[in-house]
Amino acid sequence: MSRNDSSGAPRDSRFTMSLTSDRPESPVWTWLAAAGLLGAIVLAIAGLPSIDIHGPLHYAGIMDPFCGATRSVYLTMRGQWENALRYNPGAPLLLVVAAGSVLRGAVGWWTGRWIYARVPRRAVVAVAIALGIALAVRQQSNAALLTAPWTGG
Repeated sequence: MSRNDSSGAPRDSRFTMSLTSDRPESPVWTWLAAAGLLGAIVLAIAGLPSIDIHGPLHYAGIMDPFCGATRSVYLTMRGQWENALRYNPGAPLLLVVAAGSVLRGAVGWWTGRWIYARVPRRAVVAVAIALGIALAVRQQSNAALLTAPWTGG
């Protein structure tokens, strides 16, 4: 079933990639990625926050997919990839994706040509849900590590 996009043209439900788009698809994602990278740089320079940022379920031993992400970003920015992946394997991946998004934005603004990829929304949602569940299960299996006091790496 083909739907229409905002221009009225039918949307294709298959994966498409083009190197010739004349405008950014969604500059908001580029700006969010840039803000995230800036936060990661600040974290690497200033260190981990001295305040407790855990949610209430953390103290009941219930881990979520984001548990360990702050430590993981800090360790990734310090080049300690192995330890970063132990705390949360999703955080280094998000940093790489954010860097790619910012690079895509910089190249697009510089050249006026944008790398454009369209993936079917259902596929993206299905993969995101599956990865989120897998990460939540993995993080719960590492509850002892994630609830242990921070020792600095």
